[in-house]
Amino acid sequence: MGTVTIGVSIAVPEPHGSLLQERRAGFGDAAAHGIPTHVTLLPPTEVDAALLPAIEKHLAEVAAAGRPFPMRLSGTGTFRPLSPVVYVRVAEGAEACTWLQKQVRDASGPVARELLFPYHPHVTVAHGIDDAAMDRAYEELADYEAEWPCTGFALYEQGADGVWRKLREFAFGTTVVPPQASAPAEHGTLH
Repeated sequence: MGTVTIGVSIAVPEPHGSLLQERRAGFGDAAAHGIPTHVTLLPPTEVDAALLPAIEKHLAEVAAAGRPFPMRLSGTGTFRPLSPVVYVRVAEGAEACTWLQKQVRDASGPVARELLFPYHPHVTVAHGIDDAAMDRAYEELADYEAEWPCTGFALYEQGADGVWRKLREFAFGTTVVPPQASAPAEHGTLH
């Protein structure tokens, strides 16, 4: 089966997602249209394709333990000079995102991994473009605001064309019932 590159993220809903994606493309970020607007929970990670069912089961368990929370984006930030990124800040919901990404990357789970940088929830709006365009992104979105109730996250796979595609969504608080034969009804009803 080989390997696949996956990621786990919280999608930024419409109309905010498309607006920020268009702005990202407008700043000259060639990758913008291949990356749905999101807050990362698991960065691009190469895994054995045979592990996908176990990964999906793990993510369903993480989602079942999660609860909806308010997300609010406000203003901009940057990782420069460490990394060529300008982002919109997660002003509310950062603690919940931090908890979620720890659960996703749990050492006992199928996608345990260390991060190159400390986790910092954000929405990338410019990456790897020239400094003038990075400055423009930082300034033009400085007053940006958006909020919504976050009700889950999704698993994505990066195609050979570099485009990220959603494989499955995971809603918070849903019960996870493993596929199994139902118990025989020979014990009668409960009183």
